[in-house]
Amino acid sequence: QVQLVESGGGLVQPGGSLRLSCAASGRIFSINAMGWYRQAPGKEREFVARISWSGGNTYYADSVKGRFTISRDNAKNTVYLQMNSLKPEDTAVYYCNGRMIVVASYLESDFWGQGTQVTVSS
Repeated sequence: QVQLVESGGGLVQPGGSLRLSCAASGRIFSINAMGWYRQAPGKEREFVARISWSGGNTYYADSVKGRFTISRDNAKNTVYLQMNSLKPEDTAVYYCNGRMIVVASYLESDFWGQGTQVTVSS
């Protein structure tokens, strides 16, 4: 029905930057919001950032405020996460989340990408 495809992860030194992308495709009626979560080894998945699709309102976890910026391209159904001043504790698998209404049901559902690894290490 819906596919979320992430890209942009990798290995970066502390203080460096990465930009993640997530493109949504499929039989989408509308997107309400998209965001990013992350999961470090041995820890639960946690919220990172979210953006509303119509108004562009943004929300961030306290741990990333001032360092990460979420943005969107409505025409491409794509969300981005610009990550600056990266720290070793940012190391995790980053998952894209989309809250959208699909054509098949016209019900709001959450969809997830496959995840992309971000490793911050010297």
